[in-house]
Amino acid sequence: MGVTRQKHAKKIMGFYKHSFQFREPFQVLLDGTFCQAALRNKIQIREQLPGYLGGAAQLCTTRCVIKELESLGKALYGAKLIAQRFEVRKCSHHKDPVSGSTCLLSMIEDGNPHHFFIATQDQDLSNKVKKKPGVPLLFIIQNTMVLDKPSPKSLAFVQKLQTNQLVPEYQKQSIVELKEKEGLAKQEGEKRRKRKRAGGPNPLSCLKKKKKKTQEGQESSAQKKKRRKRKRNR
Repeated sequence: MGVTRQKHAKKIMGFYKHSFQFREPFQVLLDGTFCQAALRNKIQIREQLPGYLGGAAQLCTTRCVIKELESLGKALYGAKLIAQRFEVRKCSHHKDPVSGSTCLLSMIEDGNPHHFFIATQDQDLSNKVKKKPGVPLLFIIQNTMVLDKPSPKSLAFVQKLQTNQLVPEYQKQSIVELKEKEGLAKQEGEKRRKRKRAGGPNPLSCLKKKKKKTQEGQESSAQKKKRRKRKRNR
């Protein structure tokens, strides 16, 4: 494994661990096209993938993927044998199987809560996966497995989180619970109920009143002096 490719994968894994809380063991959903490409290029997925991702990995698929491989006959018999070795995750199509790509897309709905990786060679499926934030994409190129760089949707989602424009629902609930635990929610409610109290008298108005009183006092003393002068003249 090349050093540059390993550094590339480590950087991308750091992004998903920090921004989308991906943890070991990493759950990788594989479709028939990825299994076929691994068989053709002699790639040992179970042995090589954990080293590439830098941690334990659970390889899994769905019943729809296996059913699709069975329907395609001998051409994909080897890919079917590989897929059957993986853990089978329950999907919502147990009664009416759908195509592998449709099934894998349904497994990452609602924000990819189970933190699945998608491993596929299907270009149409890859394009649809890139439109969903927080879904790492794996594919095979030139006899090696490659972890695709974060999609623009994932980068935009993280940017909104960093600017506090978007808070995930589970984080909102955690904030509410923390406030209730610390009694902050009650304090905030009490602050909102408090009414603005009337302030004290305006100090300027007090000064004006004092000036009026002094003026009246001066006028009364002047009148008294005039009265005294009149008495003396008499």
